[in-house]
Amino acid sequence: MKFSVNWLREFVDLPKSAEEIAELLTRAGIETRNIETRGAKIDKVIVSQISASSRHPNADRLTVCEVDDGSGMKRQIVCGATNYKVGDKVPLALPGSRLPNGTEIRKSKLRGVDSEGMLCSPIELGLGEDASGLLILSPDAKVGAPIGDLFPADTILDVEITPNRGDLLSHFGLARETAALSGKKLKSMPGDVKIEIKRSGVAIDATRECPFFSGRKIDNVKVGPSPQWLRAKIESVGIRSINNIVDISNFVMLELGQPTHAFDADKLRGSINVRLARDGEKFFALDGKTYSLKPEMCVVADQERVVGIGGVMGGEETGVTESTKNVLLEAAYFLPASIRRTARELNLPSDASYRFERGVDPEIVLRASARAADLIRELAGGIPAKEINIVGKLPANPADVSLRYEKCDRVVGIAIKPKAVDEILTGFGLKKTSAAKITKWKIPSYRRDLQRDVDLIEEVVRAYGADKIPGTDRNRFTPSSAVDHAHDLESRMRDRLVTHGLFEVRTSKLISRSTIAFSENAIALRNPLSEDHVALRPSLITGLLHVLQRNIRTGAERVMIFEMGRVFEPPTAREQRHIGFLLWGTAINQADWSKRSLDFFDLKGLIEENIDRDLSFRRFHHPNLALAVEIYSGKHLIGLSGQLSPSLASKLDASTAVFVGELALDLPISGLGSAATFREFGKFPAITRDIALIVDENLPHEDILKAIFSEKEPLLDKVEFFDRFVGEKAEQLFGEGKKSLAYRLTYRSQSRTLTSEEVTAAHAKIRERLRHDLGAELRE
Repeated sequence: MKFSVNWLREFVDLPKSAEEIAELLTRAGIETRNIETRGAKIDKVIVSQISASSRHPNADRLTVCEVDDGSGMKRQIVCGATNYKVGDKVPLALPGSRLPNGTEIRKSKLRGVDSEGMLCSPIELGLGEDASGLLILSPDAKVGAPIGDLFPADTILDVEITPNRGDLLSHFGLARETAALSGKKLKSMPGDVKIEIKRSGVAIDATRECPFFSGRKIDNVKVGPSPQWLRAKIESVGIRSINNIVDISNFVMLELGQPTHAFDADKLRGSINVRLARDGEKFFALDGKTYSLKPEMCVVADQERVVGIGGVMGGEETGVTESTKNVLLEAAYFLPASIRRTARELNLPSDASYRFERGVDPEIVLRASARAADLIRELAGGIPAKEINIVGKLPANPADVSLRYEKCDRVVGIAIKPKAVDEILTGFGLKKTSAAKITKWKIPSYRRDLQRDVDLIEEVVRAYGADKIPGTDRNRFTPSSAVDHAHDLESRMRDRLVTHGLFEVRTSKLISRSTIAFSENAIALRNPLSEDHVALRPSLITGLLHVLQRNIRTGAERVMIFEMGRVFEPPTAREQRHIGFLLWGTAINQADWSKRSLDFFDLKGLIEENIDRDLSFRRFHHPNLALAVEIYSGKHLIGLSGQLSPSLASKLDASTAVFVGELALDLPISGLGSAATFREFGKFPAITRDIALIVDENLPHEDILKAIFSEKEPLLDKVEFFDRFVGEKAEQLFGEGKKSLAYRLTYRSQSRTLTSEEVTAAHAKIRERLRHDLGAELRE
């Protein structure tokens, strides 16, 4: 909400600079978002009066105005606005002036017609955001006077008010808060209401939504423009001036925080009743729109129709116009929850609803009505009725709150003298009702957010200053736990997988009856909320397959995904943390940008590279996999991987093979998260030797590598597999159940150039080990 510093100073002595005010409020939890400088102290911009207006001869959307600038000479101005009439007083920027937006005014020709200046809108003078037309000045403004005389310099604070502090949504409310924080006294306060109360003329059927309603008749009003001081005040905070009656209502709301509304009394049909709307009842609002109302919405109605949505907006049919002679001034208290719901459902926020839904001060309702009536009498010549019609009962004051000084010291962390605590709370409007060890405090009607002793302690801290409370170092060293290590390892694992091009997904722990695969023996829920969530997932692969299916149907060419999450192991529903993988589609060869289909070895290499280099893979049978492999870490079975069966892949609309894997993260994985090692590039040349061997068809490649590296030959640098010969021809050459494999071994020393004899000796040891350990037959 925007606040005028000049207006605030009418209630309390403020710090000299706006920055100091903002600092004071922000330290007390009332954040100041922005500080603006307003005013119209602009050289060569004066008050002028339009004495004649005619159409532009060469442009349909322009007019030619004759204006009086107070010099005795008439000026001709070409204007594009349409919101004025002859006799209006408007700002005139003379040639040579420079506007706040940087525009320099010169004599010029517009469509062939001379223009000796420019008539200005509020936004062009920095006096508001309205760019729709000219700024129409007060009739009292003196022609020829500098515009700065009408709009003195001011500073506007844009303050963020939290929803529980409805008492700050007015200039008086923020001034009262500032006085309490700075230890100053208020210069003025709303006076007590001295008027005869009459409990008739208005009625309430919706007593829950509107506990209290008042209406005061004011006769013989003269509707017209507002005086300049009133216009300047409301326009400084962004409220557009309409007429003196409406402006007075807005002024009182901005000053005291209580919205009021003026009805044209002659357009009302019978007495007022505050009731709930009828289903489908129509209402034509002041914003020019018709709204369809619901039965739970609170409305103000006469005997024939709705004339206002309670606490939100009045109606166009009973609004105040220039022809209005008598008004009925409404001031009421509405239930915040009801106003909030109505404004949201109708998408009809207003300045009034903004305050009512946060809670207005019940004790200010009649004071605001009296303040508005006095201003209408003063500025519009109205004659307020000697009595005010009311119905209902204002909400009771908040309950007293108890406070122990000892608890205040304990919560704050330092000892604050009881006298200082009393002065702070008294400054915020609280009254002490008992003075024992446990003090009791009477809460003012406008502070319904104060309900517990800790709320009072918070007020003490806000005024005392949180910056005056020394910090306490409560850090303690705690050793890392197994949970910490697991979290760190999973974070590293995520980073590695994302680096390798995989995307992390999150799927539901609950699966549907139509789950495609990997849901055998899933534990059913006793009372499922829907058919899509009937059982606990026993595997992450279930969700990954659904993600694949959705991506294929949207035209994806490749899917590489993983998920970390909990599964529920049948039949006990024991929770385990797993990681699941899925690969499908094409891979791109970065060397020549050629494409190939992803295969099982892409998945296997991904698991080994990112999870554990010391894993072993063993074939087994699985009903959902065409190629099924168990994954071991040492002697521990930690997961499975493989190729999805063609029948399941076709159900997913997958045109190529689908590869999946799943590992348990709760079981030991020796290499998980191990640090990378680095070594210097070899300076000396390498020597390569090939080994071709005939082995049993079922002997895995992994066993051959283990045999080669088992003795940790120091000269052996790397081993590369480069040939495999299997099938009928292989069996014809080598015997039944045999295959031929070929490896290239690279030897290198980090300190010298190797001789052929050294390499031959090391190579012979490896050949002999393959013969002895694996029964391999070496091909020469």
